[in-house]
Amino acid sequence: MFLSLAILGIIVGFLSGFFAIGGGTMLVPALIFVGYDIKVAIGISVMQMVFSSLFGSYLNYRKGSLHIQNSLSVGIGGFFGALNSGFIVTHLSSRFLTVVFLCFVILAIYRFFKSPQVSDKKEIDNNILLFFIGYIVGSMSISVGIGGALLITPILVGFLHFPLRKALSSALFFVIFSSISGFISLSYFGHIDYQKGLIIGIFSLIGVYVGVYLAHKTEISKHKKLLLIFYVIIMLLILKKLLLN
Repeated sequence: MFLSLAILGIIVGFLSGFFAIGGGTMLVPALIFVGYDIKVAIGISVMQMVFSSLFGSYLNYRKGSLHIQNSLSVGIGGFFGALNSGFIVTHLSSRFLTVVFLCFVILAIYRFFKSPQVSDKKEIDNNILLFFIGYIVGSMSISVGIGGALLITPILVGFLHFPLRKALSSALFFVIFSSISGFISLSYFGHIDYQKGLIIGIFSLIGVYVGVYLAHKTEISKHKKLLLIFYVIIMLLILKKLLLN
């Protein structure tokens, strides 16, 4: 069990670092597949996100792609939004949450797909708007065991015209706030297995380091194409989960 959790942590960490996501998009389905209850899987996933997002954001900051000011606004919004996660997970059905989240993912991916490689429009960096976006995404995403970067990156690129590298770093930074807040909320409601979350979280740091390194070595246009493929795969997995339940 320890070895499988460690390997899972490394794989999820790599995806987190390369695609600037929390990792829950892959970790929650994997944990459910091996027999964990969905609410326990969400708790473990959120704990892992704390590790991967902190380390990944530190690496992005060292490489100069993380701009704190805008990222802080969306991150603080995510923190307050994710405080709702324990209540939401307890009182709303997983199916309803998944349907709502899937609708947002489809819209965000469409906008991301339609956005040019380099936007000719002025970047929208309104801190109040960024806070509001963070709040909504934080409330929804942590409630389904996802850090929210899956939505934040397409929103920042497709709607607010952020450069891709800046959007990716902001999205992973956002996960710090949403995951810590979600961890507090889910802990209060008793949904976290601390031992397994710690194992996966620690080993995810190895994968994060490799993922961030390769992300910064990858050409922007190629990185965007890989992101689109990844987002579509996640969207199809969420859709499959809905159809089978």
